[in-house]
Amino acid sequence: MTLETPPATRTCRLCGGAVSEIFDFGRQPVSNAFVKAEEADGEAFHHLAVGICSSCSMVQLSDELPREAMFHDDYPYRSSESALMRRHFEEFAGNLVRTELTGPDPFVVEIGCNDGIMLKTISDHGVRHLGVDPSRGAAETAAAKGIDVRVDFFEESVAREIRQAHGRADVIFSANTFSHISYIDSIFRGIDELLAEDGLFVFEDRYLGDIVEKNYFDQIYDEHFYLFSLHSVRAMVERFGFELVDAQRLAVHGGAVRYSVARPVARKPGTALARLFAHERDLGLTDRVKLARFGVNIRRIRHDLVALLTELKAKGFRVAGYGATSKSATVLNYCGIGMDLVECVYDSTPEKQGRLTPGSHLPVVAPERFAADYPDYVVLFAWNHAEEILAKEQAFTAQGGRWILYVPDVHVLGNGGLAAAA
Repeated sequence: MTLETPPATRTCRLCGGAVSEIFDFGRQPVSNAFVKAEEADGEAFHHLAVGICSSCSMVQLSDELPREAMFHDDYPYRSSESALMRRHFEEFAGNLVRTELTGPDPFVVEIGCNDGIMLKTISDHGVRHLGVDPSRGAAETAAAKGIDVRVDFFEESVAREIRQAHGRADVIFSANTFSHISYIDSIFRGIDELLAEDGLFVFEDRYLGDIVEKNYFDQIYDEHFYLFSLHSVRAMVERFGFELVDAQRLAVHGGAVRYSVARPVARKPGTALARLFAHERDLGLTDRVKLARFGVNIRRIRHDLVALLTELKAKGFRVAGYGATSKSATVLNYCGIGMDLVECVYDSTPEKQGRLTPGSHLPVVAPERFAADYPDYVVLFAWNHAEEILAKEQAFTAQGGRWILYVPDVHVLGNGGLAAAA
């Protein structure tokens, strides 16, 4: 089955400029649609390609999926599954309380609050808040922690209703969500409606610079409609009457940037902006020709990964995956990897267990079964949590197990460092 989507116009969703293709990943499933075995035949697929706008330099997907197809009541991702991410958001929320939420009755709104990983700290400090998330399952998890949540897609009409009920927000925050939303115009009109005159809109997302520089091609999937750079973010916010006042590089998710946006003249721009703009010019993040070289690296990684897995299979080794991530959908389907090469994927998210990975249909298995019958090799799809996972699974490595990573290139990690494939 193919999702009913409008034909790709190849024009920029933001400014209407011409979008030139950088790379085509072909036919892909909905990245977070982990299916039951009996539903696999009716799975939805779409076309995945990425391009750059010649006018505003925004890197974006060519085709847009209906938001309801990606974000729904059963959306399985839970941010709090990662201890690293819990610490990350606890630290950020604590900093907000100390620096931005010092007035008599501050108010915070989070766009895409998921299971309340950030707002829990805000709530614990007694600060008025509201999370907005379309996933009822995630929102109920947040509400169980005492967090105020509205189950909805954030847009202009929703922002107006929030303002009428709660007043203006001192801070509007969004993490790993803003790049998911193609209809940015409605979002910014909502932010304009809701944000206090001296308020701050802060969002963090995967960074195009890291994706290109480190070959993180699996960061490209249906949910990541935009791949932000400083240049494209500046053009975007200025288009809607705002100003980019700061940017901070983050180590999470393999490389992200936290952008701070305010009304013009409300804040003094930070000194880090000039350095990051210069870095992007060196990388060529606004140059389609330079970005197209990224495609050469992607094809090389596909060849090397499939060749390695095929060799291991021929030699009788067992290979599994670790981390049934959204990213893994791009890797598995672009590379054509199925159960002939990888027997299953271990993942700690209960909502994914007992289901099949999108498109490739690998069984998703609870991690408790990992130690019961170790495979010989494991493809680490959740490579952005490598430090956390390798520390947790030291016994696997100690008994001779080896980890396969495919970014920035295909390599094998064993006990004591890099190891040969066989």
